Amino acid sequence: MIRASIAGGSGYAGGELLRLLLGHPDVEVRQITSERFAGRFARRVHPNLRGVTRLRFSALEELSECDVLFLCLPHGESSRRIGEFRSLAGRIVDLGADFRLEDGADYERFYGRPHPRPELLGSFVYGIAEVNREALAAAELVACAGCNATASILGLLPLYREGVADSVVIEVKVGSSEAGNRASEGSHHPERSGAMRSYRPTGHRHAAEIAAVLGGDVHFSATAVEMVRGVLATCHVFLNRELDEKALWKIYRSAYADEPFVRIVKERSGIHRYPDPNLLAGANYCDVGFERDPLSNRVVVLSAIDNLMKGAAGQAVQAFNVMHGLPEARGLEFPGLHPA
Repeated sequence: MIRASIAGGSGYAGGELLRLLLGHPDVEVRQITSERFAGRFARRVHPNLRGVTRLRFSALEELSECDVLFLCLPHGESSRRIGEFRSLAGRIVDLGADFRLEDGADYERFYGRPHPRPELLGSFVYGIAEVNREALAAAELVACAGCNATASILGLLPLYREGVADSVVIEVKVGSSEAGNRASEGSHHPERSGAMRSYRPTGHRHAAEIAAVLGGDVHFSATAVEMVRGVLATCHVFLNRELDEKALWKIYRSAYADEPFVRIVKERSGIHRYPDPNLLAGANYCDVGFERDPLSNRVVVLSAIDNLMKGAAGQAVQAFNVMHGLPEARGLEFPGLHPA
């Protein structure tokens, strides 16, 4: 059994990760930490785990050695304590943003301050298996991607690898769980209920990740909507050559035919003919669809995920499986719900 611990297990992503690891046949969950809830049963914070585990939260200082340490910590904590964490585990999977970017200038531009450990930038493998599967297989340090970046990258990757995209404008609509489980003015029910609020029309941090993976001309905006889980990325791609629907199908089928967690969703009729994050709650799938604009050189690519799964905990477990030579879908077989 692979001994795993979770640093920062009381948030939404940490709770999903705990749920997945408890059901993983090759994992023994040793410890979970929370500074706020140290000493309390995990089920008090994650009530869906009643009867599933009797684990209690520990403080970070109480962490002991393990094989893999998952980090689900507030921004800045991973980089501040990375030396300590590396002494405890041979492999680290960080679900936070501290090590996603390789360029220190990009980090300072998007996060507003210099990186505290710039010498480590580039030493973490970016954690999207569909992008970096070979590197993940040998990785000791993994930085999981942001949820908005994950949806956008997986929707667009085939076109950029094929070299047919000139530029892209991405609009993501995101659920409230993306903001975490700490209450704020924006999460207050009278303010959030019924909302469709543009909260980052420009300058979103995940844009740096998308540009780093895809390259080229990337424009990104984010809107909060009345949904708990989910990301829907609507990507307006302007092509540098003429491609018909048949050619687009060939590009996407070639890219994703053998991917266990990417599904092409493009039906001729019905209310589910395009990707819908509501169908992916609890699942590690990314559903991708597209439509060619007959009046221009634009292709609209639609990509949907559960932000807490494929955008966080599920992505981390998928990377963990690749790192350990396990079947990639191990512990991630749940297909989602309908209706949800």
